[in-house]
Amino acid sequence: MNIDVNQIAKNFNTPLTAPAYPFPPYKFVNREYLNIVYRTDIDALRAAVPEPLEITDPLVKFEVMWMPDVSGLGAYTEAGQVIPVQFNGEAGDYVHSMYVDNFPAIASGRELTAYPKKLGAPKLYVDSDTLVGTLDYGSLRVATATMGYKHVPMDVEQAKQDICRPTFMVKLATDYTGQLRICDLVRTQITDIDVKWAWSGPARLQLFEHALAPLADLPVREIVSASHILTDLTLNAAHPVYNYLEQS
Repeated sequence: MNIDVNQIAKNFNTPLTAPAYPFPPYKFVNREYLNIVYRTDIDALRAAVPEPLEITDPLVKFEVMWMPDVSGLGAYTEAGQVIPVQFNGEAGDYVHSMYVDNFPAIASGRELTAYPKKLGAPKLYVDSDTLVGTLDYGSLRVATATMGYKHVPMDVEQAKQDICRPTFMVKLATDYTGQLRICDLVRTQITDIDVKWAWSGPARLQLFEHALAPLADLPVREIVSASHILTDLTLNAAHPVYNYLEQS
């Protein structure tokens, strides 16, 4: 007998007999961050950040995250760029791009929330006395980040505030004719977090030109800060804060 209508409607995602990812929340153990904040060109930022988000400073954060233990999703690494912004007077980060090496993480992030995830090959590792984060797109290197390994202890509360900043993304979904059905600015925020340790140190970042992974469109002009943080946390659901379709 075929799968009946009631069973189909109870499925969370497809394939019906082997869903791509399980129901959240997703809990992360020993989630490790390399974050490098750098100054860039204001005109390049304006071309990347959607209204009604406001740019306060010409800053970008390049981040690489190694996640060895994620409930339901396994182990994976992620890299990308986020941009400090304000929305209705609240400071937060706009997620500009994310590159991930794990399909369930890509599918769940895009379908359930609004994370702008693409397939990539990021790595985070220690090379002698240096923490190294890299991102390859296909066979080509598009980013290399280096930081002195555990040079200066970082205030744990400051690290917690940095990781728990509100996050803004654009959610897009179409109907069967290709017309937009959902076009929202959404907000989420990490609230359940345990920072195990945090460090800062000297850092450098190189970005390389690529047509489909254009991180270098936000060029590095000056390194502002760097951090290396280890956490346990749970991701929260996102909710809409601005409907673009109602404004058009």
